Amino acid sequence: MSENPQFTRLQKRIGYKFTNDALLERAMTHRSYGDGRRMTADNERLEFLGDRVLGLLTAERIFAASNAKEGELARKLNSLVRKEACARAARRAGLGDAILMSQAEVKQGGREKISILGDVCEALMGALYLDGGIDAAASFYELFWSEELEGLDKLGGKDPKTELQERASALGKDNPLYRVKERSGPDHKPVFIITVSVDDIGQADGAGTSKKDAERTAAKLLLEMMPK
Repeated sequence: MSENPQFTRLQKRIGYKFTNDALLERAMTHRSYGDGRRMTADNERLEFLGDRVLGLLTAERIFAASNAKEGELARKLNSLVRKEACARAARRAGLGDAILMSQAEVKQGGREKISILGDVCEALMGALYLDGGIDAAASFYELFWSEELEGLDKLGGKDPKTELQERASALGKDNPLYRVKERSGPDHKPVFIITVSVDDIGQADGAGTSKKDAERTAAKLLLEMMPK
């Protein structure tokens, strides 16, 4: 693999130097790259492996940290491995700039798409596992999932929207109401501001690049305002 300055900077950011450079290149190769004429395979197989590595690391982490029953453990797991969480970890690691993709995909905002960022993050975890074993993958996980882990502890391990609905119900209130307050940005890179409200409790605004992300942010903020 010819030296790619983006890959060099990426390895510095994640604190890991690949022994097999081809694994890194493959992990960062989106299926659109080369418009079907590329020499490097895309990252979909590594994404499959990385998803399982991520699941194992997350399951191990929450199992050791909690005596909760299976149902609650499963909710915690789902919160940490969903595509949005992977995309946020990818942004923290600066993966977007290093993804190999077609110019058409770049123009459509591919470097900021949640689906693409989430996929490449999983693929990179698969590549780290193959190149350096579980320790290499775990180091990446601990570094770039730290904010997800902190937020999960504060909210009892549930998705913020689920937690907010349960808290509202316990207080005898109707289900939280979500509405779009504002939408800005181009079609390929929108930003949503969602307002969530609970009668007699209050309301909060959350921003995100998708409605679901914005709703979760808003729910998390309102939860922090509610009485314990």
